This record gives sequence, C-alpha cells and structure tokens, in this order.
Amino acid sequence: MSDALPRTITRAMQFNHGCANGLSHRWQNGQYCSIITRAGIVGCGIYDLETAAEFGQAIAIAKGTPTHPLVEPEDLLDAKIVGVTPHAEKIGIEVGMTGKEAVEKMLLSDHGT
Repeated sequence: MSDALPRTITRAMQFNHGCANGLSHRWQNGQYCSIITRAGIVGCGIYDLETAAEFGQAIAIAKGTPTHPLVEPEDLLDAKIVGVTPHAEKIGIEVGMTGKEAVEKMLLSDHGT
C-alpha cells in the first residue's frame, strides 16, 4: 500500500451567471467531485439526497459508472442530473438537465432571481 496522501483539488469555475468552486477528491479505490455554489451543490452520486433534504439543502446529483466515473468537477457539466432535493426543485432544477444547467440555476438563485 502506498503512503501517498489522498488528493483534494479545489478550483474556481466561471459560469454565465457567476463563479462556483469545483472540487475533486481522490483516495485509494475511490473518488468524488462536486461544484459548490452559495445556494447548493451539484455533485456525483456519493451525496445522500435524503439527509440533504432533511436539512433543507439544494443538492442535485449526477451519477457516473464504474467504467466512466465522475472524477473532476468538469465531468459534472455534461452529466445528466438523476436526483434532486425538494429545495433544488424549488429553484428550478429538474432531473434530466445537465450539471451545468443545474449550476446556472443555483447561481441565479444566489443572486435572488
């Protein structure tokens, strides 16, 4: 087993309606990624929607596959949203839209529109 530390990368991502933070986390035999806005998170399937909904959070998830995992935040942009919390629905995010569309909805929500 390698003594290498797990890897976390954070970077600013520019969208039409503002900026968000993209995150990528990797460790031995695992990874997840997300794009975080002030209003909520667009992330991979590692997020639990039930718990997020209980806390009133706006979360939209996309799901990768073992052969095509979502590793970097940019992987979420074209991925289809497969689940949302009620608060995410309230700000206009729907199953089937792309991760980029979901981030844009969250950024609009950040600005009060």
